[in-house]
Amino acid sequence: MSILKSLFRNAKGATAIEYGLIAALIAVACITAMDALGSGVAGSFDNASTSL
Repeated sequence: MSILKSLFRNAKGATAIEYGLIAALIAVACITAMDALGSGVAGSFDNASTSL
């Protein structure tokens, strides 16, 4: 518990937590974009294979 208190008092600890939150936000955005893009690409390949 004292480690957590020292992290919140320490500016370096706060910066590390902020970087972690930013990294998590970027990861969620990437996963969402890949999911949406993957569905579109799969649909395009399905259309191409149907045409052939």
